[in-house]
Amino acid sequence: MNRRTFLRGSVAGAFVLGFDAGCAFGPAGGGIFRHHKHTGEFQPNAWIRILPDNTIIFTLDRVEMGQGTTTSHAQLVAEELEVAPETLEIEYAEARRAYDNPDKQINIQITGGSTSTAASWQPLREAGAVAREMLRAGAAARWSVPIRECVAKTGRITHARTQRSATYGELVGDAAKQDVPVVRLKDPKHFTLIGKSIDRLDVRPKVDGSGRYGIDIQLPGMVTAVLVRPPVRGASLVSLDIKAALAKRGVVDVFRIGEVVAVLGSGYWEARTGADLVRAEWTGGATVDSEQLFASYRKMTEQRGLETPRNDGDAEGRLGSGKIVEAIYELPYLSHATMEPQNATAWLHDGRCEVWAPTQAPGIARWRVADAIGFDLDDVAIHTTLIGGGFGRRGLVDYAVEAAVVAQRAGRPVKVVFSREDDMENDWYRPMAVSRMRGAVDGKTITAWHHRLVSQSIFAAEVGDFAGALVPNAAPRALRRVMSTAVPRLAARGLLPDKTAFEGAAELPYAIPNLRVEYTPVETGIPVGFWRSVGHSHNGFVTESFLDELIHAAGLDAYHARHALLANHPRHRAVLDLAAEQAGWGASLPTGVGRGIAVHESFHSFCAIVIEASASGARAKVHRAVVAFDCGRVVNPQLVAAQAESAVIFGLSAALKQQVTFDRGRVRESNFNTYKSLRMFECPVIETHIVPSTASPTGIGEPGVPPVAPALCGAIFAATGIRIRKLPVELALAEARSKAAKS
Repeated sequence: MNRRTFLRGSVAGAFVLGFDAGCAFGPAGGGIFRHHKHTGEFQPNAWIRILPDNTIIFTLDRVEMGQGTTTSHAQLVAEELEVAPETLEIEYAEARRAYDNPDKQINIQITGGSTSTAASWQPLREAGAVAREMLRAGAAARWSVPIRECVAKTGRITHARTQRSATYGELVGDAAKQDVPVVRLKDPKHFTLIGKSIDRLDVRPKVDGSGRYGIDIQLPGMVTAVLVRPPVRGASLVSLDIKAALAKRGVVDVFRIGEVVAVLGSGYWEARTGADLVRAEWTGGATVDSEQLFASYRKMTEQRGLETPRNDGDAEGRLGSGKIVEAIYELPYLSHATMEPQNATAWLHDGRCEVWAPTQAPGIARWRVADAIGFDLDDVAIHTTLIGGGFGRRGLVDYAVEAAVVAQRAGRPVKVVFSREDDMENDWYRPMAVSRMRGAVDGKTITAWHHRLVSQSIFAAEVGDFAGALVPNAAPRALRRVMSTAVPRLAARGLLPDKTAFEGAAELPYAIPNLRVEYTPVETGIPVGFWRSVGHSHNGFVTESFLDELIHAAGLDAYHARHALLANHPRHRAVLDLAAEQAGWGASLPTGVGRGIAVHESFHSFCAIVIEASASGARAKVHRAVVAFDCGRVVNPQLVAAQAESAVIFGLSAALKQQVTFDRGRVRESNFNTYKSLRMFECPVIETHIVPSTASPTGIGEPGVPPVAPALCGAIFAATGIRIRKLPVELALAEARSKAAKS
């Protein structure tokens, strides 16, 4: 039994799941018509509301954090509703069970796992089609004509024979009286919007400032809170002096909440400077050191793994013959480093709690906030906003909980804002990982592959949030709390395997007859969380880089060898071939420039990348990146290209420059001067090519990240002969050059 089956069976199986009726109000004379009589609106489902003035409101239930859901999802609705996407007025969904992610592996209201378009592909088109057909039926009833003669187009229903026409808004009352039909969706050959590159609908509000991020929220009487936290995880507050902080102009209040001190000010700067005056001492806490962790991980890879997610043939037996290649790969902790730091605003009033938060997980935030302040779920509202970067960090809801707890104590609206240092020192990091690789080559053939991986379990760290959110709203509060604590204990004991730790390694697609993957989970006390592409982010680097080593040992070409090894995987092959063709694989390059290639499947999508790069001293320069994607049917090619470009820049930043290290429990990299991202002048030319497909859409936000680092390191090896096995690249290059100079 895998963990998702267990969770669904143990949590949902014991109950009839509560379902928010917002997604289907019922037949004629039922909820839809009653709603119309009460509000004047026509609302056939949870996503669409049409007003008598012809305003069409689309409620977006997958949050916008730069990936383009505002545009792509509007296209899905508009395609079937027969309106222009730009005519839709878009609102962001609050926390409601009607908006639970329909992806069968998620089932809670969350935006993540590169599921937004894939999960919404069917429901949003059906929502538009249902509204369209009820409007057609309403027009047919009003005009006493056959429905087949009523045509929906550009927000109007027309009847050519009698030359009658009405806007959708004029028909809301008639439509609300109709039964909810079973609809037939458009044949793809009749699509007019899906598959087209239309301009992003969120550009103007982001440019003119009308778009509202979490950090923009303002409420009457609101104060801003900055939290003074322990310098290391798990430390206890032993002394506190707040006199100087209280005397600071603009500071409204200072109080302790657990091991944290909240400083409330009339604005952020007042609270921030007041926090600097708090005199606090802590004792105890984590004393972890990065170098010691790496050493302990390396030691653990010398032993058999605790789990064996893949075991084909006899890898260990075949490692006794042929040419043996061995390598250890090391990847550091990484921060999410979102441009908008963590923040949330909470207001407790009239027996309710309202929270405004840039969260990927309103379904989790709602129950965690309710639990923290002792409220029922029905008395907590989570208002989602635009998000200034997520990458998985906004799936955690600590900032929303803190805002609610501080607001409850303060008795007024409170906005909690993290500084950059707060954010990076209190992140839920991408886990560090060490992989010990051994492979065998017999002539031109790779005969064995043995991968031992040591890393922390993200699932064990976050499963409590998911378990609590899966429990039906009507269930007792105590049950939700029990589930949120009991399931993590099972995960910690290894009873619920964490596929996210070894994903991308266990599913290696290459035709290697003897292949074994082992995994050992470890706990360090450092919190970890989902990071863009999750386990694929480190396993993609390891597997593709080590494959390069085996291919080189066999005297083969990096592209042609991959092509041969992927004979049974046509979609992998297609992106590999497209990237190589568009990059001009095999063509000559300037002196000192190398070319690397990598291909990886994640989130049901396929991505290949060719990178051209050079290196001098401790610096690498990336000249060009060619990306090929197969993500099924494409809703908006322009958004795919944007995500490909984003993935390359994000992946290069992490591969070249980024790491989070610990010195006696303290984070060394706490701002962008030490945790660096790719600068504009360092950005390569990026080209995106898409494999045409009629398959259902799959993920696009994350699959571009895993192939970046191995393609980069392959290019560096081709250019310099230096094999990179430890990230970040710039640090590895410096170490390699230093060793070369000493020798």
